[in-house]
Amino acid sequence: MGKTRYGVIGVGSLGRHHARWASVLEDLELVGVYDRVPTRAEQVAADLHCRAFPTPEALIGECDALSVAVTTSDHSEVALKIIAAGRHVLIEKPITATLEEADRVIAAADAAGVTLMVGHIERFNPAVTALAGYDITPRFIEAHRLAAFNPRGADVAVVLDLMIHDIDLALHLIKSPVRHIDASAVAVVSDTVDIANARLTFANGAVANLTASRISLRPMRKLRIFQNSGYYSLDFTEKQADLYRMLEGAPQDDELAVPLGLSGRNLGYRQVGDKSQDMLQAELAAFAAAIRRDRPVAVTGREGREALAVALAVIAQSQNPDGRSGIDER
Repeated sequence: MGKTRYGVIGVGSLGRHHARWASVLEDLELVGVYDRVPTRAEQVAADLHCRAFPTPEALIGECDALSVAVTTSDHSEVALKIIAAGRHVLIEKPITATLEEADRVIAAADAAGVTLMVGHIERFNPAVTALAGYDITPRFIEAHRLAAFNPRGADVAVVLDLMIHDIDLALHLIKSPVRHIDASAVAVVSDTVDIANARLTFANGAVANLTASRISLRPMRKLRIFQNSGYYSLDFTEKQADLYRMLEGAPQDDELAVPLGLSGRNLGYRQVGDKSQDMLQAELAAFAAAIRRDRPVAVTGREGREALAVALAVIAQSQNPDGRSGIDER
């Protein structure tokens, strides 16, 4: 089988990295790029030795699969063009701007039989993949995602820009529907929400407390998981996880036995991470594997829609704290 012919639509700050990795991954052949700013596409094309296309349709016609890294408001329109041409599509998060758009994209991909994946990149963080092999049944999750202000992305609420990463992870780890949301949010330096907190209560009784800010002096991207059998602390910036589990016997070879206070019990502790791992590289490789080897996609369109539904409900609840959380679970 030859390489998958690949294109990237939208080569701004993130899309150009999609193109860069597509140009070096062994399963992909970067055919070209498109951007609404022609000079930007031409520069990326020159750097990566591919073609800058004059229209999205021209690029789509030459490719087997494409990344969509345009402004969120344009995700649906571009993705539907790709799907209508029978091409596979990786859409950057959030999947679309609205749930109605997400439903149209998902239905179109299903009808066309093409692969649809959503770019929730933290799924590929070594801090998250370190949980493989552990029985993860959270009772409580706490996440902080804090960043300095950057005008890029400030056209959407911080919930859709930053918090949605942790919403997706909470849904992925807890695996239960959200039944109630308490949220508060404030616009400080932009016209949209800049700092937000949400408390999600799930049908199985688990709770996730999520905070996101883009007006912080000290950046932080951490998530902690508390459950009956252990405690797991994930540092997304360091791409590292501190993993503690209750021991019933001797620790494993790569674990340290840590006394749990005066309880007479021990915890097995190990630290796992790989700061050299590029998450976007792993994401594109997983997308290529789903296309070429018929493997399940890492983040389905429906999972992307679910994260968007909760994010939009958080925004709505923060604006109307006395109203219902209004999660659309279709």
